[in-house]
Amino acid sequence: MPNIKIFSGSSHQDLSQKIADRLGLELGKVVTKKFSNQETCVEIGESVRGEDVYIVQSGCGEINDNLMELLIMINACKIASASRVTAVIPCFPYARQDKKDKSRAPISAKLVANMLSVSGADHIITMDLHASQIQGFFDIPVDNLYAEPAVLKWIKENIPEWKNCTIVSPDAGGAKRVTSIADRLNVDFALIHKERKKANEVDRMVLVGDVKDRVAILVDDMADTCGTVCHAVDKLISAGAVKVYAILTHGIFSGPAISRINNACFEAAGVMMLKIQLCITGIHFFFKYIQIENYFFKL
Repeated sequence: MPNIKIFSGSSHQDLSQKIADRLGLELGKVVTKKFSNQETCVEIGESVRGEDVYIVQSGCGEINDNLMELLIMINACKIASASRVTAVIPCFPYARQDKKDKSRAPISAKLVANMLSVSGADHIITMDLHASQIQGFFDIPVDNLYAEPAVLKWIKENIPEWKNCTIVSPDAGGAKRVTSIADRLNVDFALIHKERKKANEVDRMVLVGDVKDRVAILVDDMADTCGTVCHAVDKLISAGAVKVYAILTHGIFSGPAISRINNACFEAAGVMMLKIQLCITGIHFFFKYIQIENYFFKL
């Protein structure tokens, strides 16, 4: 398979190895290290001249270090005469800061887009962006893959009462996502309007829709500290839902997230961990479809 090189950042080496195994390729040689002052240093260990390079690095874990490492890797490949450099970023960093929602607030997602472009990226592949308009921040091609087909399959296979369910968005921003899923399942949908005192802290919630005597299925793109999701569960239970499931594309689970999930009234929480299946066309490869591996917290 000529002209293709796959390199892994330090954020998710298992995912990179699975992609390489699926393609029958070896991961490219790269060494990442830090100087004593915590500067990131990247050394590409093989020639990439004229190659189609793919760099897999997700926006999770040590997000700032991982982002800087990705930018350096892209630039190192570009100035080493790579033909094309594609950044595969399953969880896009700073995606929640996508608009100026108050005075003097930054639009950090746009800044990240500029940094990726300036570093030399020719193409971005990501999944379930927090806001679809982030694609417009780039002047290069962006493929935003959706988890919806796998979510529909999971619901039908794992929730016996899915025909008597209501799909719920834990915030207004996810309304389009849940209405699409509800239409495909031919069931009702609801949403929860939330007000925050500050970041990662929900003040109060208002349910718009009916979940009484129904199974409620919360669908969201991201769960960080899980405060929103757990507050939403309490709201749905108090509104008469008989069971509550949660389906989350990006399970970040920072801070008190796990303890909050363990103490919440979930029937189950399905965390969609990305496994990417690829196919080859000529000397380029692209995402054929997304296969989801399901992890459950039985509560």
